[in-house]
Amino acid sequence: MKSSLANQVWLYPLTGILLFAAWPNSSFTFLLLFAFVPLLWLERRIISDGRFFWLVWLNMFIWNISTTWWIWNASPPGAAGAIIANSLLMCFPLMAFRFTRRHAGDAIGYLSLILYWITFEYIHHNWELSWPWLTLGNALANATTFIQWYEYTGTTGGTLWILLLNMAVAYSLFKLPHYQKKLVFYLRLLVIFGPMMASSLMKPNDDVEDNTPTAPNVVVAQPNVEPYTEKFTTPPGQLLQELIDLSKANIDSNTRLLVWPETAIPAQAWEHKLHEEPLFQPLYAFARQHPNLLIVTGIDSYKFYGNTNPDKFSARQMSNGSYYEAFNTAMALQGNTAPQLYHKSKLVPGVEGLPSWLGFMGKLFDDFGGISGSLGKSDSAIAFGVSNNPYVAAPIICYESIYSNYVTDYVRAGANVLTVVTNDGWWGNTPGYKQHMSMSRLRAIENRMWVARSANTGISCFISPSGEVLEAQPWDKQAVIKRSIVPNNEATFYASHGDWMSRLAWPLAVALFLWVCYKRWKNRHNH
Repeated sequence: MKSSLANQVWLYPLTGILLFAAWPNSSFTFLLLFAFVPLLWLERRIISDGRFFWLVWLNMFIWNISTTWWIWNASPPGAAGAIIANSLLMCFPLMAFRFTRRHAGDAIGYLSLILYWITFEYIHHNWELSWPWLTLGNALANATTFIQWYEYTGTTGGTLWILLLNMAVAYSLFKLPHYQKKLVFYLRLLVIFGPMMASSLMKPNDDVEDNTPTAPNVVVAQPNVEPYTEKFTTPPGQLLQELIDLSKANIDSNTRLLVWPETAIPAQAWEHKLHEEPLFQPLYAFARQHPNLLIVTGIDSYKFYGNTNPDKFSARQMSNGSYYEAFNTAMALQGNTAPQLYHKSKLVPGVEGLPSWLGFMGKLFDDFGGISGSLGKSDSAIAFGVSNNPYVAAPIICYESIYSNYVTDYVRAGANVLTVVTNDGWWGNTPGYKQHMSMSRLRAIENRMWVARSANTGISCFISPSGEVLEAQPWDKQAVIKRSIVPNNEATFYASHGDWMSRLAWPLAVALFLWVCYKRWKNRHNH
């Protein structure tokens, strides 16, 4: 066995390499069909649990570092932490699968891998150290022709499909009786082509647009402000005026929604003094000049608590003893109405703050380039809208757009169009901003809504309800795009029910693991 494994050493890193090669924006998505097969093959042949663990970690590390290395450009400590920790966390479902297969047999064992992996992804979407970028279902972001059924399942359905495909291929390598091999062959065809056929039936015949002369339209601005120097060396008032001038030149009497990127106004403002803030006065004047226009923009904002401690992990204290919170904020403004504010709720671990249970590392993290203190966040998603505007916008801020389940909260709050405001310039001209845009295609399909995406340095675009990218603006270019899109006020099954598949899977995973532990304990005591 040892000599056989030594001859197959080329298989050791293959799962990690295949997952990287299949990740968006690759042309080799089909590699997902068998990406896990080398690891599943080796699992049956490696006797030592310790040796298998390090093999799993090696593959997960290769996958993580090759697909998300670009985080280093924004935060070296954040990149190192995300890549190393995520690689380790990904080992848990695979080690639990190995334990289950050994003590409960192949059939239950391979079923357990699906349950454990979906449970892992569910946890990774919902805890404070959340980093779901490598959710398996995200890998199909550019294969939208085959995943129109995401409107029922979200990315969890994609994860399930990828794992079933790998199970089907892996089973064909086992020594099975002839009749079982024939059954596995037909099951494999069903697993591969069934979802594809379903997708072709579900895809909308056309992505609805209203091209009548008086149809309301949406304008998206891409200011292309370099985020490391230009953003902080150019006077904020000048940057704001340039955005206003850029927008004025492209809106018309039918424009009802204008979208600017994350932190488009690079100045810190106290929320209780927003109307008094001198920097914002040109924006208010612009809004009054166009009373039918809903403006959605990113800002940096602060909430003042005075001497009252809000007793929040994200609360900070000034030298005079007063307390406040800092936020990455989306603001909506129309005419003379009061600004609507939403605080980014899905914060990037390390970059925008630490989980509360890692608060003791705050000072150490600051010394190595992290932010000073954690950002605050809203308790729930909201929608931006006013009574006389057909568009009700979901203020999705940057990182939040990779959360399939959380985006449905905006829809249940009343949103009928998804607006993604982001600044991907921190990562530089790397695969990061391309991957990020691709994931918005999934949100469009899941909710059957148009996406208006404003990215500071690109890619700004519109994405149709079937996931088609339209008018995509290239990296490092100032641009404005406009389109008449039809809001969707009817929630899809997934938008109504959220990540229902994960909510079914995780209790089954826990029950199965406990049952196997009991079975192992009982067998040991009987012998």
